Amino acid sequence: MFSDNDNPTSAAAAPAHEPEKNQESENQAHTEASVNAAAHEATAAPVAQADGDPRPEQATAPAAPAAEAAHADAAHADATQHLDPEAAAAAEEAAGSEEMSKLIDQYSEPVESAANNEIIEVKVVAYTEHGVVVDVGGKTEGLIPAVEFSETDIPRPEPNATIEVQRTGEHKDGYVILSYQKVLRRRTWEKIEAAFKAKETVTGKVVDRIKGGLVVDIGVRAFLPGSQYDLRPTANLDNLMNTEVQVRITKLNRRRGNVVVSRRALLEEELHTKRAQLMETLHEGDKVKGHVKNVTEYGAFVDLGGIDGLLHLTDLSWGRVKHPSDIVKPDQELEVVILKFDKEKQRVSLGLKQLTNDPWVGASEKYPAGGKVKGKIVGVVDYGVFVELEQGIEGLVHVSEMSWNKKVQHPSKIAKVGDEVDVVVLDIKPSDRRVSLGIKQALPDPWLLTAEKYPIGTVVTGKVRNIAEFGAFIEIEDGFDGLVHVSDVSWTERIKNPHEVFKKGEPITAKVLKIDPENRRVSLGIKQVNDIWGDWFKQHKVGQIVKGKVSRIATFGAFVELGDNIEALCHNTEIEDRKRRDEGPAASMHRTSSGPLKSAGPLEPGKEYDFKIIKISPETRRIGLSYRAAAKQIERREIEQYRSTTKSSSTATIGDALKQKLASR
Repeated sequence: MFSDNDNPTSAAAAPAHEPEKNQESENQAHTEASVNAAAHEATAAPVAQADGDPRPEQATAPAAPAAEAAHADAAHADATQHLDPEAAAAAEEAAGSEEMSKLIDQYSEPVESAANNEIIEVKVVAYTEHGVVVDVGGKTEGLIPAVEFSETDIPRPEPNATIEVQRTGEHKDGYVILSYQKVLRRRTWEKIEAAFKAKETVTGKVVDRIKGGLVVDIGVRAFLPGSQYDLRPTANLDNLMNTEVQVRITKLNRRRGNVVVSRRALLEEELHTKRAQLMETLHEGDKVKGHVKNVTEYGAFVDLGGIDGLLHLTDLSWGRVKHPSDIVKPDQELEVVILKFDKEKQRVSLGLKQLTNDPWVGASEKYPAGGKVKGKIVGVVDYGVFVELEQGIEGLVHVSEMSWNKKVQHPSKIAKVGDEVDVVVLDIKPSDRRVSLGIKQALPDPWLLTAEKYPIGTVVTGKVRNIAEFGAFIEIEDGFDGLVHVSDVSWTERIKNPHEVFKKGEPITAKVLKIDPENRRVSLGIKQVNDIWGDWFKQHKVGQIVKGKVSRIATFGAFVELGDNIEALCHNTEIEDRKRRDEGPAASMHRTSSGPLKSAGPLEPGKEYDFKIIKISPETRRIGLSYRAAAKQIERREIEQYRSTTKSSSTATIGDALKQKLASR
């Protein structure tokens, strides 16, 4: 091996560029610079060698290889001009080339004269502390200084071995000073140039890590850019220290000591060969094996042995897949099926789930509508939850089918991922791969249980939950509401605005009037709780004499108050006899100057009279009274009482009884 003064730099081949306004112009500039540099090196005139060899040698590679390399770099730059990581790598490699150039410049050697560059063959005579003594011929001995072996890892030649050395033009202690190292260096450069021209593969060892890439010892120190190590970016180049790599020389300038190598070029050739062979064997529907190359958000790329196929997220499993990494891992070996193959575009679509049976086949027989099954919640969304019945079959439980309680604010309040639940299949469509499920249907309906708890006629107490234009909703129990219609608030008062009667949250006592299980409705009544009309009807019957106070007079009769909120009507025909009514309005009813009626015959507002019940209608809450009939009945009763209690003679008449009655009044 040689010291750093023998190392090439890549400063000419990969000059540092100034930052451009955008990524595209930067890549274009990088491409043009590479092409110009390669063209310049390809047409440069032969110059003297750096080690003083008088024989003319071509300083750079032929134009065709250099142009091809430049063309390859230009194509690569064009293909990756929109990738920011590639642009960053190119900039880093340029910086690495400059760094390596500086290292080489530190150990540059002066060019020796042609006379001192002569190579001769000599025979090893002996070893001394000063170096290796050789027989130059003509009774002259030469000395290879010991420093050439102590400061490098070049082994000393075997005794009596014939070796090539180079004259230095120096003499010391009677010896001709020779260089063994320089000849080895020249021969190494010749091999490297031959390998470059023939595009041969060379083996080197990674000896240093510099900015932008690696330093590889291939006999001389060569620059391996980071982007040229593998087909994909390598995360950590530091781990490659002291490893052997096979590379190809892509750029060479012996005069400047510039050597650039690429491992990627070999991999691309190998990949191209494998790809061409593989393309002839692939067919849609074939099962193939490959290795997972990398995993992305939308799937995984599988190396089939020269060509990459896309295994999309939706083709990984029949079941739900959150991320492809849950199913496959990098470098994992897989057997997949080719779903689609485009030979022209070299695109392959792969499937993994297609290797197993589709669970939706026969799902309608396995999960019939109305059936109860167990499932696992695998997703929670705003409108419901997704329940997995088995791998590959998921059903939606809409939020309205999650609970009998209508107050479900969000599915996450009553369910979470991972919960096992009983569900009922509401509907299944295997052709659409959809199944509708219900959680509440798998539970007893609390509404029906509550309805049985509160049969018709039950008096209940609840809070006003909501107020509408037609009444108020009373919450009897959680999820069990009843409606109090405005017509069932009061027996006498007409409610126009429920907001004037009800307040949200206030307790209300009402009676259950009707239950509709099919529509899940309950009718309640407040006025029915204190059914004074019902009690009154139970205590009274037609023909009974009752006392009542005239509350108001109408043109058709008088309204009589029989009790609290109980009102009856005494029609004009039941107030006086027709003969008396025909005597004129002055004798029956008359108006005041202000308009309202002051009296109805003998009846006046605010006064109490006896009335006879002549009609009762519990359904319509109507009572008909007769003042005239009551008066006659009372009169007859009094006469009968008089007859039974009088002490008068047997000659007393009814007229006497009437006179006595009038006198008593």
